[in-house]
Amino acid sequence: MGSKEDKASAAGGGFFSTIAAGVKSWSTAVHKSVNGIMGYEGLEVINPEGGTEDAEAEASRGRWKQEDRDSYWKMMHKYIGADVTSLVTLPVIIFEPMSMLQRMSEILEYSELLNKADECDDPYMRLAYTATWFVSNYYQLQRTWKPFNPILGETFEIVNHCGISFIAEQVSHHPPMSVGHGENEHFIYDITSKLKTKFLGNSVDVYPVGRSRLVLKKSGHVLDLVPPLTKVNNLIFGRTWVDSPGEMVLSNLTTGEKVVLYFHPCGWFGCVAPSYTSTLLNFHHVL
Repeated sequence: MGSKEDKASAAGGGFFSTIAAGVKSWSTAVHKSVNGIMGYEGLEVINPEGGTEDAEAEASRGRWKQEDRDSYWKMMHKYIGADVTSLVTLPVIIFEPMSMLQRMSEILEYSELLNKADECDDPYMRLAYTATWFVSNYYQLQRTWKPFNPILGETFEIVNHCGISFIAEQVSHHPPMSVGHGENEHFIYDITSKLKTKFLGNSVDVYPVGRSRLVLKKSGHVLDLVPPLTKVNNLIFGRTWVDSPGEMVLSNLTTGEKVVLYFHPCGWFGCVAPSYTSTLLNFHHVL
């Protein structure tokens, strides 16, 4: 017979082993693959509300009819791991009634932040206003529909809306690429919208290759933005939701200062709204 200490250790080990096994089983259920449930290989369904429901129940939800899901999956499964930016014709059910050129202009809705940045004498508050303006664009993530790709040479223009003029044009069709220019008395905003994608079965990673550049007219400072990737989950099975984890880096090319914002990935309990942590750097020294 063992000592009391050995028995206590065994009892404790059994207790913690039971907890570990329970957590493992729960996490497996949360990210349970559709494979084996519905006969599809390489698919994963993630509940946007945090995984409290089984993957099979979540997979039956969403905007697709069952027959549409089946036929689209038969067409798309061969593209797993590929850049599908220009490879496939997408069904109209996933689109919203606007073009990418219009979507590019939506960030100007909060341009009063740039007006404040241009009028601000504090260089760090200027960066804070500008970073907040770029972050405001992520409210679009609640809309999970894709804008239509414009045809080559298509343009979209806003003339003197609250003092702002904006024009965008589709300059390449394969691969799709758009450029835009907007300005008012306080700032000049230029954007090149170009994407690379990686199709993962029931999700797609979208990597922004284009860049955004901003000039504040009063100070003459030039700022450059490198955004994080975007991940679209539950494309075919389940309710579509969008996450944008990783770093967004806003650099003042005139002074060398930069803001690094880390967008926290959605966790086990879903993602109601994006959250992030910011760091301000001055010539590589953290402030």
